[in-house]
Amino acid sequence: MLRPRIIPCLLIQNGGVVKTINFKNPKYIGDPINAVRIFNEKESDELMVLDIDASAQNREPNFSLISKLAAECQMPLSYGGGVSNVDHAIRLVDMGVEKVCTSSSSIEKPSLISDMAAAVGQQSVVVVMDVRKKSGFFSKGYELRTINNTISHDDDPILIAKKFENEGAGEIVINSIDNDGMMNGYDINLAQKFIENSNIPITILGGAGSLDNLENLMSKFGVVGAAAGSLFVFKGKYRAVLINYPSLDDKLELCSRARSNFIQRGL
Repeated sequence: MLRPRIIPCLLIQNGGVVKTINFKNPKYIGDPINAVRIFNEKESDELMVLDIDASAQNREPNFSLISKLAAECQMPLSYGGGVSNVDHAIRLVDMGVEKVCTSSSSIEKPSLISDMAAAVGQQSVVVVMDVRKKSGFFSKGYELRTINNTISHDDDPILIAKKFENEGAGEIVINSIDNDGMMNGYDINLAQKFIENSNIPITILGGAGSLDNLENLMSKFGVVGAAAGSLFVFKGKYRAVLINYPSLDDKLELCSRARSNFIQRGL
């Protein structure tokens, strides 16, 4: 039986793990290899690693670091950052990366998705969409942003996501810029817009600050990817750095409650 996935997300900058708030002011957290080892011990469902500067600096993925992460990782590993061609995807998968994430490159060239899917399989192609609420008093809805929230795209993000799906993406990650690092819960309205209009798996990222936030997301949408950064690297109201993840029993209980709530919502 399929169940929701609870996914830690590590942001990488200059080879170290960092954490941002609204995509600003990255704070150094620690060594990514050490973080992977801890998530191994805690039996994380998956691990997502995103290099936040690779595309902005127009450089390819840090294959040396990724090779070390993949060799250490005992769970499915997703990687994004600087992936701009099929050769990058093939090389990453050969290293042991299970899912290859693209963002700005997919906007510039949507056919990259289908090319990558043909080379490494649709299940291994993920598009990360960084989305925020439109600014301005008379503005409504959401907009897609790329290159660390510096470039705006006019087209409706829902239509863009549908285009990615039609090109052969196996999964889409919706990352809320507004909620990034806030730890006040997911943007449920944003999640609903994408999940209701998608036929492929959706993972929601941005805003989780407690296990209750994860349960709320899963109770609302059922089988969904619940990704988080701050929740799994900070502890307590003072945000002390502590890599953490729910125990297997806690995770199963959380998913069970969410599944019951989801079924009840559907009655």
